[in-house]
Amino acid sequence: MHIETQCLHEGYKPKNGEPKALPIYQSTTYTYDSTAHIGQLFDLTADGHMYSRISNPTVDAVEQKIAALEGGVGALCTTSGQAANLIAVLNICGAGGHIVAASTIYGGTINLFGVTLKKFGVDCTFVNADAPAEELEKAFRPNTRAVFGETIANPALAVLDIEKFAALAHRHGVPLIVDNTFATPVLCRPFEWGADIVTHSTTKYMDGHAVQVGGAVVDSGRFHWENGKFPELCTPDESYHGVTYTEQFGEKAYITKARVQLMRDLGMYPPALTAFILNLGLETLAVRMERHCANAQRAAEFLAAHSAVEHVNYPGLACDPYHALAQKYLPKGCSGVISFSVRGGRDAAVRFMDSLQLCNNVVHVADICTCVLHPASSTHRQLTDEQLVAAGITPGMIRLSVGLEHIDDILADLEKGFAAM
Repeated sequence: MHIETQCLHEGYKPKNGEPKALPIYQSTTYTYDSTAHIGQLFDLTADGHMYSRISNPTVDAVEQKIAALEGGVGALCTTSGQAANLIAVLNICGAGGHIVAASTIYGGTINLFGVTLKKFGVDCTFVNADAPAEELEKAFRPNTRAVFGETIANPALAVLDIEKFAALAHRHGVPLIVDNTFATPVLCRPFEWGADIVTHSTTKYMDGHAVQVGGAVVDSGRFHWENGKFPELCTPDESYHGVTYTEQFGEKAYITKARVQLMRDLGMYPPALTAFILNLGLETLAVRMERHCANAQRAAEFLAAHSAVEHVNYPGLACDPYHALAQKYLPKGCSGVISFSVRGGRDAAVRFMDSLQLCNNVVHVADICTCVLHPASSTHRQLTDEQLVAAGITPGMIRLSVGLEHIDDILADLEKGFAAM
């Protein structure tokens, strides 16, 4: 099926006489006919749901849909995108481990990797993703366990060279984890370019309506975990009676361990109602992304020609430094997010944003309604000046998430903001 059809038909497939809409299984627990069957569930030798901290039929259907959209073997939904990134890393990297990450990633993820994970004994080296491969090689250590980047960086709008980073990671025997939130599988499927694990903040475009917070981890099933670097997947897990994930679950070893070990212990699983709401967003994802991309392209061209704008970051512009990579990885469009810097710095940016009437000044992005944000004052507020520069953020930068309104109305509102400067 084409991805537009998958958005509607993957995941929940009703049988004869069953509801057409995905049912909400609002239950914490599940009944079985025998104690032996429940024992098999806990031995991981039988399929089924034990408890809704680990799995739930409604959430399971959405996980199957997301896995199908990305072309993976399995997915695990979480309570946020940050939870997804945390599980994606901790699943294969514990105390004494090290990861390599692009410096342009979302500020919250920089804090997660650079501050919080350090308290767990996991170190992170942030690199300039545009540096040549021979320079990036220097960031790797014997204890490196993963490489992380974003398909389209938030909010710098840098496009990751997925093939380059996949080759780099694989030379060192580690997986490439790609946060595909802004692109969504509609615009880019990182597994097709060599990535091994994909994460999402489903709060963004997958939901699209700003009504649920969630995340997802998707496993390609292609990485060779039995290379000596990942004993947690290839040696017996005593918390599950000595099961060895690669032996018992094969290509689903990574995603199975993430669920039955980390989700069991950390409890980041979303409720059924949240998954039901997310599924409604997923059903229209393909058509929404088409409109987001078309509106954003027009808005980016408008901003690039405006005298009050210093520069615009949007890979869909021919003058953008990531345009060539966008043509390669994002031929259907570059998503709906633009970042641009206004003349006059922070004060001018604030006046511009506070004068908008149609655009929502919110700490959110990837909504059906147009949104604006000042990253240096909000999402990236905790970063040092040096980190802001590394993340591609200037004092006058505004993140514009172009919605589904008529483009003429969006541009008229932006003009009101410029008039107030």
